Amino acid sequence: MLLMIRRNTLIAAVLLICAFLLLSRLGGVLVPFVLGIAIAYFLDPVADRLQRAGLSRVWATALITLVAFAVLGMAFVVLIPTLIAQLTQLVNATPATVNAAIALLTDQFPHMMEPGGFLNRTLIDLSEKFRLTTLRLLTGTLRSVVSVISTVFVFIITPTVAIYMLYDWDRMVAAVDRRLPRDRAPLIRRLALDIDGVLSGFVRGQFIVGLLLATFYGVTLMALGLKYALIIAILAGVLNFIPWLGSFVAFGIALGVATVQFWGNWWHIAVVGLVFVFGQVVEGNVITPRIVGDSVKLHPVWLLVSLAVFGSLFGFAGLLLAVPIAASLGVVVRWLDDRWLASPTFRGEGPPPDKAG
Repeated sequence: MLLMIRRNTLIAAVLLICAFLLLSRLGGVLVPFVLGIAIAYFLDPVADRLQRAGLSRVWATALITLVAFAVLGMAFVVLIPTLIAQLTQLVNATPATVNAAIALLTDQFPHMMEPGGFLNRTLIDLSEKFRLTTLRLLTGTLRSVVSVISTVFVFIITPTVAIYMLYDWDRMVAAVDRRLPRDRAPLIRRLALDIDGVLSGFVRGQFIVGLLLATFYGVTLMALGLKYALIIAILAGVLNFIPWLGSFVAFGIALGVATVQFWGNWWHIAVVGLVFVFGQVVEGNVITPRIVGDSVKLHPVWLLVSLAVFGSLFGFAGLLLAVPIAASLGVVVRWLDDRWLASPTFRGEGPPPDKAG
């Protein structure tokens, strides 16, 4: 029995090492496949509901695909032109904005903007980094072409993988379930259900919260006349997935743009800041508790560590896998902790230690 356990442990370790090496070498290539599997996973409950309503799996998959493409088409028609226009304005206005910011800082902090001053050195360093980055982009024509091809590859492969996986999802789950070791199957199923609950609750909840925040910030900031409001709103919605950091970055960008645009109109700047404060207060105390709930036990620090580690090791593919792996490890660790708390060793119910003669 002990030999069997050691052999299984060795096989599991070898498989983990192979997966690690494969992901580290092929992380970029695997991105569309990981995205497609993730999309199918989160749309599977919708397909199941449509099946319970009387549709076959084929028609349920077809209906979900048609609705998804219709929504994406509406987004391209309504949002993308505005987003491209704002991005173009941002690129064209960057030199003038930088000059205005330098003039503003020079006027307000003349000593710090003197040659050799802190702000002066910081701005010079940032300008030099921006210049070098621009040169790399201009001279990297081949890399740009490869990047465009890779992007097209992602946009073609991802929906294809998602459609096939969504159609076959239940059959694949059943096939895996039939191959579970019979004595361990109940435990594996329970852990898998717990992981599914944590993962689906967190990611679906954060997606809804990010969408609500992006809509609120977009409508409010555009009503206030803030430049690049749509870009900032989308950035706030996307970065809300990263605890604390996302909100802080979006808030800082919005406040910086408002300061340059409305300098001297302090009430206008303050209102932009209050919009973000109000949004974060409502999100933290009302929206997230109601949508995500306290049952999703994925600590923000644990999530940040996972994103940082897997993003550093495997790039964008690692960022996509960070949350599932963090959720899975969290469930397993909590199960081990429950086993430890229920063990005779922890309760002090084991055999007494040998007394020295």
